[in-house]
Amino acid sequence: MASKLQQLTSKACQASQFIAKHGTSYHKQLLEQNKQYIQDPPTIEKCNLLAKQLFYTRLASIPGRYESFHKELDYAKQFWKNRKDLKVEDAGIAVLFGLECFAWFCAGEIVGRGFTFTGYYV
Repeated sequence: MASKLQQLTSKACQASQFIAKHGTSYHKQLLEQNKQYIQDPPTIEKCNLLAKQLFYTRLASIPGRYESFHKELDYAKQFWKNRKDLKVEDAGIAVLFGLECFAWFCAGEIVGRGFTFTGYYV
């Protein structure tokens, strides 16, 4: 346990040294590449205005999302009603889509655990 703590400490130290050495240049480069998104002057009032715009824009988009959701739901209901007319190809595509969703879920879980398969750090 002590050796793992020592390894973690040394890796954290290396990371902080790397950030101290390269962080400023990366920060300047990032700001330069994205200067079209920066509001000038950066005041509290401007930040509050942007936050309110984001909130109300997202709030205004809810009816459109709600309508899209209901269209998808109606499509699924129609698909279920006409399941007797279902072709093997359509069923195969649906199964492959379900498997792909499950695979992406599994990949997300693995990435979330730090690319370990057991969930424990070795």
